[in-house]
Amino acid sequence: MNDAIVVVTGANSGMGLATTVELARRGAHVIMVCRSAERGERAKEEAIRRSGSKQIELMLCDLGDLESIRQFVVEFEAKYSVLDVIINNAGVVSLKRQLTVDGFEMHLGTNHLGHFLLTNLLLGALQAAKQGRVVNVSSGAYKVGKIHFEDPSLERGYNVAKGYAQSKLANILFTKQLAVRLKGTNVTVNCLHPGAVGTSLGVDRKTGFGKSIYALLNPFFLTPEQGAETGIYLATAPEVSQVSGEYYYKKQIQQLKPHAINMQEAEKLWIWSEQQVGL
Repeated sequence: MNDAIVVVTGANSGMGLATTVELARRGAHVIMVCRSAERGERAKEEAIRRSGSKQIELMLCDLGDLESIRQFVVEFEAKYSVLDVIINNAGVVSLKRQLTVDGFEMHLGTNHLGHFLLTNLLLGALQAAKQGRVVNVSSGAYKVGKIHFEDPSLERGYNVAKGYAQSKLANILFTKQLAVRLKGTNVTVNCLHPGAVGTSLGVDRKTGFGKSIYALLNPFFLTPEQGAETGIYLATAPEVSQVSGEYYYKKQIQQLKPHAINMQEAEKLWIWSEQQVGL
């Protein structure tokens, strides 16, 4: 990973922070993409301390805001012409129905559309790398997911599982369709299920709601470091340099349920997503 340029979204805590630390340890120049300057700076200091590397940089971007994503890309391209790896790790879990600044349901808007736009805008930099890699963090929750094309913002009958599962299925369908579009280039894209990781997803930062449930279940969770292993593997392992469009768990390719390999759905989602983000 020596001097590889790596972008990690949602890098200020949990798996994103663990991923940053490990990749910096391996010699990568890691750009931590965070929404909050204050939390990002704290995390950057911690990542530098834990990795022993100064090759860590903080850049601000809110994945729930299309304008913020475009601004980030302008700033990135002013500094770098090449991107070796992007790890689309940021994820939200929202107990009540919320909308992004652009009016999208929070899960789909942040977990899918934000990363969809970011990745597409950075494809030029990825193609300038010797071997560019896109790593999308999905979840086994995709199994109960459905893309609600008739009601993508879930105005009718919202619940957190429905919102989260839709966004995680979208991560996989995006991976599948991007792999088709990148065929014949030097860029690969894969996605993964990290396992049940103990992060603060679903804990309300303002009220602390969800903390007691989290504390109760925490002994059964993987650590963020364990959860980050497959993403790090996909970002670095030489043996996956030619693999694209796959879904991994514990560093192994997994068979997906039929609705997650429906290429008509994947293309339909791609076209819809392009229209939403104005690509």
